[in-house]
This record gives sequence, structure tokens and C-alpha cells, in this order.
Amino acid sequence: MINFCCVYYGTKYKVEYVQKLYNMIQRHLTIPHKFICFTDNIRLNKMVEGDIECKPFHYHNYQGWWNKLQLFSPEVELEGVNFYLDLDVVLLDSIDKFVEYGNEDSFCITRDFSYSDRMWNSSVMKWNNKTATDLIWKPFLANKTQFMSLQGDQNVISDCIRDKDNCLSYPDEWTFSYKWRSRIKPAFSREDWTFEQVPGASIAVFHGSPNPHESDQDWVKNNWI
Repeated sequence: MINFCCVYYGTKYKVEYVQKLYNMIQRHLTIPHKFICFTDNIRLNKMVEGDIECKPFHYHNYQGWWNKLQLFSPEVELEGVNFYLDLDVVLLDSIDKFVEYGNEDSFCITRDFSYSDRMWNSSVMKWNNKTATDLIWKPFLANKTQFMSLQGDQNVISDCIRDKDNCLSYPDEWTFSYKWRSRIKPAFSREDWTFEQVPGASIAVFHGSPNPHESDQDWVKNNWI
């Protein structure tokens, strides 16, 4: 049994994002799992359907994406292997291989879509707090002012895991950016966005805008349900 985790804090997304992520997980993750949504919405458990455990983070002084770093804190009481996805992803195929990648103590994460090999994207992560608390949470607390001057949580994670043993990048072909498609030559200009599905990839990552509910692509509409 693993912990599947997501974070629903603030008002950026509607509740349907939690529900549809849960639905996609049920279709594409066959490994036994507990679905845990960390949230500040005290009514969420009455607004979603399915076996979803809703719980708050221990600390309440973080905003937005900074809350994701609490996933690595001992206060979340996550035992064993954990797997995380951002709310704004679309699952297209089995994600069992993401959970099985590495070993039970590996920190696994997808490479970022706008850098070659020194930055990672925290939309897709696997970890065990037996090792990740020391790897990420404790260094973050020790250098919080410096770290929180960075752009976001994935910058902190990237700085903490870079050149560390047992930190693994998922194969690039398993994930793709909804907008940019190529990690080597990201299409930063909107005029170059084609929104094509990448054959063979299991996860489409929506970072920034547009979001899944704004897509008019059939492959998104047929899978984000």
C-alpha cells in the first residue's frame, strides 16, 4: 500500500480538479494505494465522491505552492512510499511504472520542461519521508529565508536534490508539457503552441496557463474526466 497525495489549498482550482484527479488515479494506478488530499477546505470530504482522505497540513503559515514542501515534514505522518501529482495533470495511460521506479527510498521526480538537466518539475514525485525529510524539509527550515526568495517549491527541491545519491529523474518520454512539447527547445511563444498529445507518454503536465478545463483538445476532454 502506497500513499497517493495531492494538495488542494486556496481557491486557484475548483473542487472538480480533486474529483477528476481521483477518477484518473482509479483508472490508471493499479497498485494498492490510499488517496490523501491535503487541504484547507473543511467541507471538501462532503464535496467529492470516492475513498478520499481529506486532511490539513500541520503548519498554516504557508501560501500556495509552498505548502507542497510540507509533504516532506514528519508532521504529515506519511509512512512508506508516497507518490504525488499536481492537480493540473491529465493521465493518459498506466502510471504504475512511476511508483515502481527506483527503490522504496529513492526520490524520483520529472525533469523540468524549460531546463536541460539541472532543474526538476514538482508536478510528479515519488519519495519516502524516511529519507526525504532530511533531504528536503530540514534544509528548507534551516535556510527558509533564502529558499523562499526563490521562484517556488520546485526550485527548493531542485537545489536540495541536485547531485545527491538515490535521486532519480523519470524518463523524459513518460511525461510532457501541454504547451511546450520539447524539453530541448521549449516553445515559449504562444504562436508556437500546438497542444499535441505526445505518443507513449502517460502524463500531460499543465503548468501555468491554460489549465485542463480551458483546453479544447479532444484528447484532453476524453481523459480529464
